[in-house]
Amino acid sequence: MNKLILLFVLALPHSIALADDFADSSVQLFDGQTLAGWEGDAYWFRVEDKSIVAGRIDQAIPHNVFLCTTANYDDFELRLDVKLVRADESEPGPNAGPNAGVQFRSKRIPGDTEVSGYQADAGEAWGRSVWGALFDESRRKQMLAEGDPELVERLTKPDDWNSLRIVCRGQHVQIFLNGQQTVDYIEEDKDIPVYGMIGLQIHSGPATEAWYRNIRIRQFQ
Repeated sequence: MNKLILLFVLALPHSIALADDFADSSVQLFDGQTLAGWEGDAYWFRVEDKSIVAGRIDQAIPHNVFLCTTANYDDFELRLDVKLVRADESEPGPNAGPNAGVQFRSKRIPGDTEVSGYQADAGEAWGRSVWGALFDESRRKQMLAEGDPELVERLTKPDDWNSLRIVCRGQHVQIFLNGQQTVDYIEEDKDIPVYGMIGLQIHSGPATEAWYRNIRIRQFQ
């Protein structure tokens, strides 16, 4: 390699080098046009403008619903963009939502609309922002880890696209919001599965849409 080119590559910011490496070693989970590779209730999920849209802006969400991958994943890095849209921008009260999230290492509960497993949260809950938090959906039913509230508030872009990055290696789970780490969690319960499907959620409540795009995953050996 030309010495000048080599020096330029070495001088690249670390974040750019990581981005290029991820682009080369990852695959898309969503082709931008269809829901191939996913399963769920088509009434609540559709494809629009190269995004998966969950929920409806003109109808309350009666219960949590999930669109799930047909494949399972264990150790991986997942990246995607998420945007939440309220039905009424003039009444954005913290208890009114919106709320959604990204399931991982999860499974469907037979005979139910729910899934069980980890969720990287997006939106608001319990009167506060939970963007980039780690929730245990329909299993322990509790928040496992959250980012510093001031950091989360500073990072979040309301009514706009926010990037989520989820990294799982063994018992170690990390979540990043718009490039900054919000969760660094070690699972101490050895009975918790370290594999499962990935899912996109729209939470029950007022009419809301959750938009998901640029969904890519890199699996670790």
